[in-house]
Amino acid sequence: MSSKDTPAIRQTKGGVQSVERAFGLLECIANSSGSATLSHIAADVSLPLPTIHRLLNTLVNLGVVRQLPDRGYALGPGLVRLGNLAGSQLGQFARPYLRDLVSELGESANVATMDGDMVVYVDQVASQRQMRMFTEVGRRAHMHDTGVGKAMLAGLDAEQVRHIVTTAGMPTPTEFSIGSISALEAELERIRERGYAIDEQEQELGVRCFAMAIPDAPAPLAISVSGPVSRVDQAFADRAIPLLRSAAAQISVDMRGGA
Repeated sequence: MSSKDTPAIRQTKGGVQSVERAFGLLECIANSSGSATLSHIAADVSLPLPTIHRLLNTLVNLGVVRQLPDRGYALGPGLVRLGNLAGSQLGQFARPYLRDLVSELGESANVATMDGDMVVYVDQVASQRQMRMFTEVGRRAHMHDTGVGKAMLAGLDAEQVRHIVTTAGMPTPTEFSIGSISALEAELERIRERGYAIDEQEQELGVRCFAMAIPDAPAPLAISVSGPVSRVDQAFADRAIPLLRSAAAQISVDMRGGA
C-alpha cells in the first residue's frame, strides 16, 4: 500500500493538526517495522522537512521516539508502558467472554492483537482440564502460523500481508505450517469466505485452534479457543464457531461503548 493510497496522517473533523501529524509520524515508523529513515518518513507523510524535524525532536524528547546511530528513527521506550496498558485493557474487554467460552466449551480461550509484524497474546482464560493449552500473556508469535494471527491477516490487504510476513519471516515449526506467501494468501481467502481461521497443528503438533477477528475493533484483535486435536474436532467446531462469532460481536459492541 503506497502512501498515496493511505496517507500516514489522517485528518479528523475538529482534530488538532499537530497531534494528528505526530501520530502520523508514529504510524509511519510503526508501519516500517519500528524504524525508518528520515527520507522514508518525508516521502510517506508529505510534510515540509522543518516540520518533520520539529515533530521528531519533540517525540524524541518525550521518549516515544529514539534516534538511531545511522540517524534514522525508531519507536521509543516511552511507548512500552502505554502499549502494555492498552493490551491489558483490550484483555479486560474480552475476559468475560473468554470465561464464557471456557465454561461452554471446556477448552482454553485467548485474545490477541498485532504487535508490529507479530501477534501478541493479551489475555487468556485457561481450561480446567488436566491436559490443556496454556499461552503466556505477553507472548509474541508469528502471524502466519497462528489462528489469531491468520484471522487478523485476513482483514488486511495483500500488500500489508506480504510486508508483514516478509519482515517477520515464515518459519515452519511443524510439517503443517504454511511456508510460502502464495499458500498463505490462499488460506486467507478461505478464512474470508468462512469467517474464521484454523491453526491446524501449525504451531504445535497435536494442537488445533479456531479463531475469529473482532469486527470494527480500533486495532486488529482476535479471539480463539484451542485444545488437543483429540477433543477439538469437527463436532467441537460446530459448537465453537457460533459461540466465537457471538463473543466477537459482543466484544465489538463493548469496545464501541455499547453503541
